[in-house]
Amino acid sequence: MLEESMKSTASGSCLSIAYASLCDELGEIVQRDVSLAPFSSFGVGGSADIFARVTTSETLSRVLAAVAKSGIPWVIIGSGTNLLISDHGFRGLVVKPELMGIELSGNRVKAYAGEDFMSLVKAATEASLTGLEFAAGIWGAVGGAVVGNAGAYGAEFCDVMVEAEVADRKGVIRIEPTSYFDFVYRGSKLKATREIVVSATVELGPGERDKIQARVDEILAIRATKHPKIPNSAGSFFKNIPDPTQPYGKLPAGKLLDEVGAKRETSGGARVYEKHANILINDGRATSQDIRDLADILKKKVLEKHGVELQEEVVQIGEFD
Repeated sequence: MLEESMKSTASGSCLSIAYASLCDELGEIVQRDVSLAPFSSFGVGGSADIFARVTTSETLSRVLAAVAKSGIPWVIIGSGTNLLISDHGFRGLVVKPELMGIELSGNRVKAYAGEDFMSLVKAATEASLTGLEFAAGIWGAVGGAVVGNAGAYGAEFCDVMVEAEVADRKGVIRIEPTSYFDFVYRGSKLKATREIVVSATVELGPGERDKIQARVDEILAIRATKHPKIPNSAGSFFKNIPDPTQPYGKLPAGKLLDEVGAKRETSGGARVYEKHANILINDGRATSQDIRDLADILKKKVLEKHGVELQEEVVQIGEFD
C-alpha cells in the first residue's frame, strides 16, 4: 500500500509539473480549472484541468504541438450540441477550436470548422447552390459535421464534401480528399485518429435560389415538429439502425424506444422528451450521471424487447460511474 501511495504521489507530482510547463509555454492561450457545463447543450459537466480556446489554425498547431510534447491527456470539443460531459470533468486539456469563415469559389464552398452548420447551408442557398438542403436545421458546427458525417433524409455530408484540412496530433496541418476519411453512417476515421478538422470544402450544383430556399424551409418546418430545439438536450441521443427495408435505409431508434415506453422513463433530473422518444432532456436538476443512467435504462429495455443494442450518437467525455 505504501509503495502504491508513493507511486501515485510521484505520478501526481510529475503531472503537476507537466501542467505547469504546458501553461508556461502557451501562456494566455490556456486557462486552468474551467467549467465545461456551458460548452454542452445539456448544460451539465465538471471542469477541465486546462482549457484552450483557439481562433486561428496557427494557434491550434501551437497548442497541439505543445500538448504532444507534454504527454498530458487531451480532447477536443466543438459546438457541444452532441456532447455529454462527465460530472467529474476532464483530467487534462480540453481544446475548443473556434475557427471561423466561409469562402465561395464557383460551385465550391469552404467553411472553417467553428462555423455553425446552418451558416454553411445559408451561404450555399444565397449563392444559388443546391445539394446541402438536407442539412437544414442540423445542430452543430462544420467540424463536427465532418467527424460525425452529419446527415438526414438519405443524404450525408460525405456526399458533398470534396476535401478537408485536418491537423494531426502534433499540429501539422494538411489537406485530404474525401476518400481519406473512410466515412460511415454517423462517423469517420477521425474518431479513431483524433485528427482535428480545420476546414471543409463542399462541391454543389447550380440551382434556383427560390426552389432551394423552399426546400430548406420545408425541412426546417418538419424538424420544428419532430426535433424541436429545446433547452438542455442534444437532439437524437441514439443512432438509427441500418435497415434496407426502411425509408432512407434506417430504422428510427425513436420507434423502438416508443415501443418500450421510453417516454415514461426518468432518472433523477433527466427525462425523455414527451414528443420524441430519442431525445433526452435535463429538466434543470439533472447531473451528467442522471443522463447517462437514463440512456442505459433505455438501451437495456430495447435490447430486452427487440434484441437491438442501441449505439450512442452523443459523444461522451470523461469518466462515468
